[in-house]
Amino acid sequence: MTVWDDVVGQPAAVTELDAAASQESAMTHAWLFTGPPGSGRSNAARAFAAALQCPYQGCGECQACRTVLAGTHSDVREINPEGLSISVREMRDLVQIGARHPYTGRWQIVIIVDADRLTEGASNALLKAVEEPSPETVWLLCAPSDHPEDVPLTIRSRCRPIYLRSPSPEAVAGVLRERDGIDPDQAQWAASVCGGHVGRARRLARDPQARARREAILAVPTALRRLGDAFHHADALIRSAEGEADTLRASRDEAEREELAVAMGAGGTGKGAAAAARSAKAAEKDLEKRQKSRATRTQRDALDRALVDLAGFYRDVIVSASGAPVPLANPDREREIRTAAAEWGAESALRRLEAVLACREALAQNVKPRIAVEAMMTALYRG
Repeated sequence: MTVWDDVVGQPAAVTELDAAASQESAMTHAWLFTGPPGSGRSNAARAFAAALQCPYQGCGECQACRTVLAGTHSDVREINPEGLSISVREMRDLVQIGARHPYTGRWQIVIIVDADRLTEGASNALLKAVEEPSPETVWLLCAPSDHPEDVPLTIRSRCRPIYLRSPSPEAVAGVLRERDGIDPDQAQWAASVCGGHVGRARRLARDPQARARREAILAVPTALRRLGDAFHHADALIRSAEGEADTLRASRDEAEREELAVAMGAGGTGKGAAAAARSAKAAEKDLEKRQKSRATRTQRDALDRALVDLAGFYRDVIVSASGAPVPLANPDREREIRTAAAEWGAESALRRLEAVLACREALAQNVKPRIAVEAMMTALYRG
């Protein structure tokens, strides 16, 4: 076992990263991991961090490797934004952390997951740290693509790029079987419909609710028989996303509020109690703001997963209607796909696919989810 075992289907990237970890002369202090969703950008960055801290360049068994992979290493900080963006205040705190000398490891490493969520102010705060890094600091940024709009060009140009690709279904199925102990047939099915997204394959294989949500969304294209059906399914999709967000939100928000109350000395009396109460109120307001942002992102992520499934269905219809000799994204829906292809044709399926992509774009631009989804469902009904 090595730290690279979790980096699925990326032999070229692993070779380059392993060489950099083994030869200090091949190292740079800022890296940008890019690739499609599910390609394992954060896994690759985490494995690279472990290899950099490991005295054996990534053995996977020493204390350094285990603590980095578990997220408990004192010199590796991983930032995974829960809200819609990474603020300038958060980035300034990270820059200060990155400037420290390592306590136990060889490097002070900062991993920023979803670096495309940096605000303009946060990008400016990061830029100087990337331009003039401490000799013992390594910045590992992860983003879903290398498009200039995702990560500012000023930062991209100062990072060494690592390009990842979507792993093959065979590679994903192998991981589910060998690492997760999932039944071979279930692993093969999940790998065939996950679109190269290892995390999604794992959820589909393990979680009946995830499978049920996929079934519900893939039933929509052939269920839009009347205009009223469009609004019915739009409402169902919004409610499903809200329910998924509320499920994650309920227990976690309450636990955070209780932790904050304890930390701020709730119920205390005596000297300084009034000042502490004012500080507690300000901290509670900040917590509520972060929780609201996290809930918004959770709902949008749930919607986006559903839209990706819809887009995959219409893509398959276009493939079937055109007779292209390429695999389907939803091979378990082949009968419905062929029926839709015969009824709609490639041109109508393409218009529907464009409506789904337009909805994703609208949500990314902060259009109200219900408005965007209802407009999309209406377009899907009309064809």
